[in-house]
Amino acid sequence: MTADFVIVGAGSAGCAMAYRLGQAGASVLVIEHGGSDAGPFIQMPGALSYPMNMGRYDWGYHTEPEPYLGGRSLVTPRGKVIGGSSSINGMVYVRGHARDFDHWAEQGASGWSYADVLPYFRRMESWHGGEGSEWRGSDGPLHITRGPRKNPLFDAFIRSGAQAGYPLTQDYNGQQQEGFGPMEATIWQGRRWSAANAYLRPAMKAGNVRLTRAFARRVVFEAGRAVGVEVDRGGKIEVLRARREVVLAASSLNTPKLLMLSGIGPAAHLAEHGIPVLADRPGVGANLQDHMEIYMQYAASQPITLFKHWNLWGKATVGAQWLMTGKGLGASNQFEACAFIRSKIGVEYPDIQYHFIPIAVRYDGKAAAAGHGFQAHVGPMRSKSRGSVTLRSADPAAAPRILFNYMSHPADWDDFRRCIRLTREIFGQAAFAPFVKGEIQPGEGVQSDAQLDDFIREHAESAYHPCGTARLGRSDDPLAVVDPECRVIGVEGLRVADSSIFPRVTNGNLNGPSIMVGEKAADHLLGRVPLPAASLEPWINPAWASSQR
Repeated sequence: MTADFVIVGAGSAGCAMAYRLGQAGASVLVIEHGGSDAGPFIQMPGALSYPMNMGRYDWGYHTEPEPYLGGRSLVTPRGKVIGGSSSINGMVYVRGHARDFDHWAEQGASGWSYADVLPYFRRMESWHGGEGSEWRGSDGPLHITRGPRKNPLFDAFIRSGAQAGYPLTQDYNGQQQEGFGPMEATIWQGRRWSAANAYLRPAMKAGNVRLTRAFARRVVFEAGRAVGVEVDRGGKIEVLRARREVVLAASSLNTPKLLMLSGIGPAAHLAEHGIPVLADRPGVGANLQDHMEIYMQYAASQPITLFKHWNLWGKATVGAQWLMTGKGLGASNQFEACAFIRSKIGVEYPDIQYHFIPIAVRYDGKAAAAGHGFQAHVGPMRSKSRGSVTLRSADPAAAPRILFNYMSHPADWDDFRRCIRLTREIFGQAAFAPFVKGEIQPGEGVQSDAQLDDFIREHAESAYHPCGTARLGRSDDPLAVVDPECRVIGVEGLRVADSSIFPRVTNGNLNGPSIMVGEKAADHLLGRVPLPAASLEPWINPAWASSQR
């Protein structure tokens, strides 16, 4: 079992890399602990609440008790299946704001500014959102579509934004992110268009890419150079060797764990677990970030929500229609309208994101509100809180210790309160008057700062966007883990390419930028000159310094 490149993780970035490396004629071996993604739970978009709650498809990780959330331990789903988290996520497609990537470059990730990454977003996309756009790709492996927005609540949400004085945007992934508009999804012809469907299957069919089901234990080094990966395959420990390079694309939770098990990380922490230090990199496992959100839920005054299908017969009918035709409610993730707004005067670009859905229900499919309702998922995009991923033990089978330190920065509380108050104003607009019966959650009695803080402490949830634990930076930056070509600093022959390398979390869902990382890293692995930088100028609200909207 030898190949030019050995990639750990058949997730969003890993599949994209395998495809591009194989396309260039290199032999690639992809190691994935999880199994097949066959079956309706993953492939039917409307079933999205199931796979992330199934041990068959999810690593099953939890945080340590979060000290600023009353000691709650939160679930942190990560895909353990081909396609990785792109096979269990909500399928929402957001590139991030242009300024996110410019910030990366300012932090030392040279070559990762918006002008640098836009060509890779275009290369990976097949966009079906309208007529051709110079901002969007048209012939890439990843199909991007929009839902039909048949439910009147979707357009009510968008109109309410305009009535509240916010801009509208026809394409938040194009020139203008800020505003209210249609949401995009990695759904194609009624199916989840995961990285496995978009990249891995075509790559394997072409012949240069092989997939092996195994559990990666550590990277193997000889004279300071990565030469392979030690795995447990069918109960047998063996080494899968790389002729050229090893790439970790195992998620922002498992990649730092593998680095530390391989002797790359904070020296004192490795010593605690008896692991010989190969490279003292204190940034490994640090800088952990996420998005938090709450569900602003409202009771509906008309029986037009998805609640009418929220029973055994309704779900069976939706599922049967999808299985027979690939159409109907099962062909949508139901996130068909969204918004990106700025929280206050002086914020240059959006720092609040909304997902709107025409039912009041938890993301895990539990605790549906008793009756017809709808909700907006809302939360701040640029939390100042930082956490860490550390080793629980030197045993590769042990889960990592995950502590996000959610809400540990005082500014996060102010940001979250603003989210709630701005959302109430939006749902108070005339466009929603025919549909709103009352506020379910937080509830109209929850108004003061202290009451809102109590609600946030008890009810804020992860949006499942962990990143940052092996960040990009200059090779002389002591807290950087990889250089701008994704090479792990301090060793040879090893790269990281997944959401671990994000210096700061992007503005929106992370699947899109994670795939982009895989696309761009493939060019670095091949020694190619990066795609020419784009010269398009993104829209920034001209009144940002003097107006909140």
